[in-house]
Amino acid sequence: MKRTHHCGQLRLTDEHQQVTLTGWVQTRRDHGGIVFIDLRDREGLTQVVFDPQYNPAAAEASHALRSEFCICIRGRVRPRPEGTINSKLPTGEIEVIADHLEVFNAAETPPFEVSDDTQTSEDLRLQYRYLDLRRPSMFRNLRLRHQVTKAVRDYFDELAFLEVETPMLFKSTPEGAREYLVASRLFPGKFYALPQSPQQFKQLLMVAGVERYFQMARCFRDEDLRADRQPEFTQIDVEMSFIDREDIYRLMEGLMARVWKTALGRDIPTPFPRMTFTDAMNRFGSDKPDTRFGMEMADFTDDFRASAFKVFRSVIDGGGVVKAMNAKGFACATQGQIEALTEAAKSFGAKGLAWIKVEGGKWNSPIVKFFTDAERAALASRLEVTEGDLILFAADQWTNACEILGRIRLLCAQYLQQLGKLTIPADRYDFLWVVDFPLLTFDKEQGRWMSSHHPFTAPVAEDAALLDTDTHRVRGQHYDLVLNGSEIGGGSIRIHQPDLQQKVFDVCEIPRDVAESRFGYFIKAFRYGTPPHGGIALGFDRIMATLVGSPSIRDVIAFPKTAKATDLMTQSPGDVTARQLKDLHIRVVGDEAKPQA
Repeated sequence: MKRTHHCGQLRLTDEHQQVTLTGWVQTRRDHGGIVFIDLRDREGLTQVVFDPQYNPAAAEASHALRSEFCICIRGRVRPRPEGTINSKLPTGEIEVIADHLEVFNAAETPPFEVSDDTQTSEDLRLQYRYLDLRRPSMFRNLRLRHQVTKAVRDYFDELAFLEVETPMLFKSTPEGAREYLVASRLFPGKFYALPQSPQQFKQLLMVAGVERYFQMARCFRDEDLRADRQPEFTQIDVEMSFIDREDIYRLMEGLMARVWKTALGRDIPTPFPRMTFTDAMNRFGSDKPDTRFGMEMADFTDDFRASAFKVFRSVIDGGGVVKAMNAKGFACATQGQIEALTEAAKSFGAKGLAWIKVEGGKWNSPIVKFFTDAERAALASRLEVTEGDLILFAADQWTNACEILGRIRLLCAQYLQQLGKLTIPADRYDFLWVVDFPLLTFDKEQGRWMSSHHPFTAPVAEDAALLDTDTHRVRGQHYDLVLNGSEIGGGSIRIHQPDLQQKVFDVCEIPRDVAESRFGYFIKAFRYGTPPHGGIALGFDRIMATLVGSPSIRDVIAFPKTAKATDLMTQSPGDVTARQLKDLHIRVVGDEAKPQA
């Protein structure tokens, strides 16, 4: 029997039609010999009735049905009896009275209920991912991902971009994140690396004259995982020639507008606001600030430069800063919450957390007695302090002080939301460009300058002359696209002159022979008329998680890994045979992994 309709398709207008449906048994209910099942496919549910008075054979066969049996039924559409209409279902006004049943496959009792309100652990869902994906919400996520992917491809196609596939087997470039290595059988002791991104290839496509490239690129990074990271992920990868930063901003704003319209029917206002890296850190303590709420930080270094409070004074004398923020209405913080905030501060290297509760018309804190009237007045004025507020401080070197209060700010927002004192609408989307990052960052452990983005990022033109004399002041033409406190993309205008590229390598103290071995072919290409170019990569999985309202990208990936980079369904990574290792010229050392015989 061939299916005539999907299970979410039938309506009252189909009354009396003879139909054939296929799918899985969601539930089965026996009402005195009359069996009702909810038949589910990817499009929805239809109630099917097996009545022995209508068709005894089909009714008898239906008694064997259980959840997740895969079946086919044939029957006639009829209205549901009065009082049994289910207004929550699109098909809730009809049912199908069955006259034929075919069981394609029986099913064992599933380890969890295949429904959106299932109460089970994520690990169990991942172990039986093929069942988890039968849940309507998971299928909706996959379908939306497909629709958004198509919208992305259509958008770039309309703008004359070419989608070009770049290699999965690349060479190791250890300057970036940790890589996945692939042993070569034909070249003993040599390894490929799975690409962290198509960065070099897309720039070479610009050298080749492609001009406008994009790709739904698969990338791999052997990093410690979080809810928004996976060892393999998808990014919207873009590169353009003969452009500047403004062209990238307009292009990506147009793409986000197209995606949000396709996925949510929402019109996203453009252009997006812009904020420098320095402003973002000073005001929000993060280079990916969540601007949906206030609690901005302020600098009080000058106000406390002569303070009697020795902690602040010593930090300032050592070249540090004093910053403060006002958690409006959070003077009610419990001792446990204050301790949690303190631990968060300590995780960034702080020795503790200074605070003031404004309650009953008084400023309550062990440190208030050290403050002058002028210092208190400065805090009250600039932080707009009123009854019920909680003032929080960070005193440290600039970067640490910003990051400490930035983390505290986010924790306070969580607590205030739980108390109902802060509301952040779930459907609010605050896009932001963060720009003018430092080109290089000094790594104290390695004792050298490192690229803040990657070594192919161009400096801001007017700063290039400072590379030797004032390296810390050189800004890069790097830009991040931030949404609701999450970085969803980043890119830059690239260096296209070989001499400048070599200069950046030299400042980063990458020996010339090392640079030649890793990037020689790349630098050589720049000697053949490379156009000015730039690009960006957007985290597609993060975008999708935002669109479906999930905190984890695992909910928008068909077969994700766990936080430990394992696949619970296939039990990978797994052992390999001794023969495989021999063919690859690899010997396993230690007890951690022993090859199979």
